[in-house]
Amino acid sequence: MKKAIYPGSFDPLTFGHLDIIRRAADIFDDITVGVLDNHTKTPLFSIEERVNILKEATKDMPNVKVESFSGLLVEYAKNNGYHVSVRGLRAITDFEYELQIAQTNKMLSGGELDTMFLTSDVEFSYLSSSGVKEIASFGGDISHCVPEFVAKLVYEKYNVK
Repeated sequence: MKKAIYPGSFDPLTFGHLDIIRRAADIFDDITVGVLDNHTKTPLFSIEERVNILKEATKDMPNVKVESFSGLLVEYAKNNGYHVSVRGLRAITDFEYELQIAQTNKMLSGGELDTMFLTSDVEFSYLSSSGVKEIASFGGDISHCVPEFVAKLVYEKYNVK
C-alpha cells in the first residue's frame, strides 16, 4: 500500500491546498492531511477548527484522512509509517524553501522520509493562506480562493459581513 502525508498549517484551507490533496489522492492509496499544531504561530483557526474544515472539504475523497500533529514531521512520519511527504510548489521561491525542508527531513529521518513536490495548477499559483487572510481582513472577496463554507468562517473570524 502506498501512503503519504501532506503536512501544513492550512490556516485557512485554500483551493490550492485542495488541488494538491486531490492530486495526491490520485497517486497514493492513502493520503493523510497532517494539520500542524505549530505553537510558534498564532493561527486564525484553532487546530480543531482546521481539522474539521479539512474533513468537511475532503469528505468526498475516500482515501483521504485528516489528523493533527505537533512536533517534528519526521517523528510523526516514523511513528505512523509514512515514507513520503507531499508538498505543493507555486513558484521558484517556494522551491528554495521547500527543498531545504525536504533535505533536512531526509537527514533527520536517516534517509527514511522522501518529499514529493507537486506543482500547483496555474489557476491557483497566486494563492496563499496569508494572502487570503489579508484580503478577508479588509472585507475583500475571497470566493475565488476558498470553498464557500470556508469563506463564511473566515469572514466570521474578522467580523466581516
